[in-house]
Amino acid sequence: MSLSHQVWLVRHGETEWSRDHKHTSTTDLPLTEVGERVARELSAKLTATPFAQVLVSPRQRALETARLAGYDHIEIDDDLVEWNYGDYEGRTTAQIRRTVPGWAVWSHPIPHGETSEQVGTRLDRVLERTRAVDGPTLLIGHGHSLRALAARWLGLPATDGRLFRLDTATVSVLGHERETPVLLRWNS
Repeated sequence: MSLSHQVWLVRHGETEWSRDHKHTSTTDLPLTEVGERVARELSAKLTATPFAQVLVSPRQRALETARLAGYDHIEIDDDLVEWNYGDYEGRTTAQIRRTVPGWAVWSHPIPHGETSEQVGTRLDRVLERTRAVDGPTLLIGHGHSLRALAARWLGLPATDGRLFRLDTATVSVLGHERETPVLLRWNS
């Protein structure tokens, strides 16, 4: 498959809140020492691919992951920010479920946060940017938003991102089989 049809996804390295499973969107946290180490290790997985563009969320955890992985020439894309968790910022799913049984970001409202439709719309803009260049694109962002982006790549609603677990500092690759959008690699 031609590299020109590939979109590589990297979730940022570990932060204290990602380690502790706290929802983190607008809170701008640094990487932990573990997060820094694994971000450096990403370079070996990425350097063989000549990316036509590297788009990065403006949050420091994503920017630092990009820098430690060896990418200094990047474009910041505000549409790559994490799902806005509104009133649930800094809380774990278990904490939220104490007052909203069965709550999940994929299926329940988020007070003062984003809807799945809003997330899908802004991630569609990111995908349009990837289609506008000749060559593969590297996206460095966040867990829920990259999962939703993968769903949108496959023509699914953003809420189907629930089907794709995505760990910190992992590499995933979106591409095509003939003209059909597919997952080429996930969470490696």
